[in-house]
Formats: sequence, structure tokens, C-alpha cells
Amino acid sequence: MALTPSPLSPLDHTTPDLAETHLDFPDNRLLIDLCGVGDAHLVQIESHMGVQIFRRGNHLTLMGEPEARDRAADVLGALYARLEAGRAVTPADIDAEIRMGPETPEVEADAGDQMEMFQGGKVEIRTKKKLIEPRTEAQKAYVRALFKNELSFGIGPAGTGKTYLAVAVGVNLFVQGDVDKIILCRPAVEAGERLGFLPGTQEEKVDPYMQPLYDALNDFLPAKMLQKLKEEKKIEIAPLAFMRGRTLSNAFVVLDEAQNATSMQMKMFLTRLGEGSRMVITGDRTQVDLPRGQVSGLADAERLLTGIDRIAFNYFTAKDVVRHPLVAKIIEAYEADA
Repeated sequence: MALTPSPLSPLDHTTPDLAETHLDFPDNRLLIDLCGVGDAHLVQIESHMGVQIFRRGNHLTLMGEPEARDRAADVLGALYARLEAGRAVTPADIDAEIRMGPETPEVEADAGDQMEMFQGGKVEIRTKKKLIEPRTEAQKAYVRALFKNELSFGIGPAGTGKTYLAVAVGVNLFVQGDVDKIILCRPAVEAGERLGFLPGTQEEKVDPYMQPLYDALNDFLPAKMLQKLKEEKKIEIAPLAFMRGRTLSNAFVVLDEAQNATSMQMKMFLTRLGEGSRMVITGDRTQVDLPRGQVSGLADAERLLTGIDRIAFNYFTAKDVVRHPLVAKIIEAYEADA
């Protein structure tokens, strides 16, 4: 998105001889939000895009290589436009703009009622508490697949948003009335430890395994609403073993940590799919906690189901990690060693 002179947008005055790009922002209040506390947002852009940014009044000067300056100017312009539209700018939003680059409008619409989410090349998921936007191209493709297909797989390393985005889409579809309930489950498999007997009721025993799913739901729904929906069984969080014998109709169903499901469990789960339902399976092939020699149901499903119509497989890499920047480097180090 090239910046052009306009009274409503930053003005780009480039002086090639000085290797500088000059941007003027008309609203000082919005510029303060754009720069962040202690100019933290500018520092984030500098560190990721290889430019230096100097601020004076409502004027920013960018120094660096021409291509880097152009990209940084586009990012700053997009973030300023976001503020003009009344939306906040957070470090996550900056990271998304840096990763995704300028959006291009796409003619093809997705998923009927969800058309408004995909206009202008943007993908947004509205929940009761916040608006979720994919931060990488892989995440964007994944969200599109979740709305478009009845059965979707999200496969890749930790921290790439596989489960978080799936739960966000489930909450969106539930709030819109497209599904009647949300069912989230995980295999109750210990991660390389033997915890032994756990005290408490059945729910208290399995809650530690389900906590990441609760965390995601708490991000999207008010606490009182979430509690009420759980009491009414509109939202269920349960171990994978509890799915046997059920037919899941008009539901949004997520199987998380699917690499720890056996082949028989995976077949059992996949055959629960009922009319009007959508199913999402997420997992990381590098973190299998099954006993040695036991085949992962995720790998089995990937081998058997690839190429079947209305089943989508989406893959993530370390480049799609949206947790702390060190997480991506840690994953890459382990992959290199393997």
C-alpha cells in the first residue's frame, strides 16, 4: 500500500539523496497511540523492519534502505488508518501488519453468511469479548478453511494459534446461531510424566488437561455467560474418551492435541460427525506423548484422508509462531537437531 498525499492520511515526502522518508500525521492524539508508550511501537517496527524512526512533533522520519523504508511506511500508514477507524493498536496488531503486508481485495467470497468477514482481503473473527485477526498468511488460510469446510485439520508446532483460532471460530458460529453447541475435547494423556492418582471428582481429575481450552474460551466469552452456557451444556469440555457412542449434530467440535489420540480413538472421533456440525482437529506431530510403538491417530488420519473433498489440511511452521519470539527460535533449533 503506497502512501500518497492526502489530508486524511500520512504524507510521504521521500528525499532519495538523504535516504529518508518523511511522514506527517494530522492528528497528534492518534500519533501518540501509534507510537505507543515510550515509543514502544516504533521500537518494535525498527527492530523487525531494519529501519530507524525519528519522531518530532507530528512528523516521523524513516531512515534505512529504500525497500525497508517503503515497507515500514506502509505499516505505519495501515496502523494509523486503523486508529482513524476507532480501533486500538497493540503489539500483536503491529506484528500482524509486519508479517502480512498490505492487504489486496479478493473477489471470491467465503461461506455465505460469513462474506463480510472476508471483504477487502481482511479476515476477522468477532466474539463477545474481542475481535480476532489472523497474524500470518497460514493463519488466514486456516480461518478461511474453518468457515468453509465441515472437517478441518490444523497441523504444526506449538504457539501457531491452531486451537485458539478454532475456538474463536466456534464461538463466532455459536453466537451467530449457526451451531447449537460447542464441544472441545483432548486426549487425557500425560506429557512424559506419571502423575499417578489424582484426587477429586471426575471433572476435577480431567480439568488440568483441559485448562488450555478454558483459557481460550475465557478470552472470547464473559465469565458469567461462559458459566451459564456450561451449566446448560451448550459448551462442553471433556476428554476424548467421553465422545464414544455420541452423535454430534449442529455442533462445533474441536479435538485438540490430536497427536496423542490413537488410531482407534481418531476413527471413533471422526465418525461422531453429525448433520449441521463442523469438526476441527489440531495437533503437533513432534510432540507425541503416546507409549513407544503406538501409532498417532493424527498421522494415520493425515495419511488416509488427504485429498477427500470437504476435508481441509492446513499446515504451520515455526514462522507462524505468534507467542514470544524466542519460541520460534526454540522450535527451529529442535527441528535442526532432529
